[in-house]
Amino acid sequence: MSLIFFVLTLLSWPQDALKPDAGVESRGDHPMGFSHETTTHHFRLCPSGGAIEASANDPKDSNGRDQIRMHLSHIVKMFSAGDFNVPMFIHDTTPPGSETMSRLKDQIRYQLKKTPQGAEIEISSKNEEALNAIHEFLRFQISDHRTGDSVDISKPRNSN
Repeated sequence: MSLIFFVLTLLSWPQDALKPDAGVESRGDHPMGFSHETTTHHFRLCPSGGAIEASANDPKDSNGRDQIRMHLSHIVKMFSAGDFNVPMFIHDTTPPGSETMSRLKDQIRYQLKKTPQGAEIEISSKNEEALNAIHEFLRFQISDHRTGDSVDISKPRNSN
């Protein structure tokens, strides 16, 4: 009997481990203006910084796409001003790296780019301390949202 329980636990673990924390979802849906259930988040790390991506799961969900674009445009403005209150609320903690990113806000560039099903924020800096903070912040997002994204620094998508 215990062997069956053990096998069932092992089989279910990877799927459950990648599901976002229920608290993150419930606290995040309201300030973001869109549901975690109908959208997908990804976080990428690259040598110049990284990116936050959000997309509507259904290509026909124009309302979800538009809500993502509006939310990420607000995030660009807030992060550029050194305001990280939304991630602190969503995650119920101060995300690692956010205090340094706030302090070095003038050394960090945030650029919003529309994607077919949502948007992404490219985050970049030439300041080493800021880059380390960006990577720390994005790694925390990957972990807390349980996206399964790589925590390694990779080449930018447009590089050869």
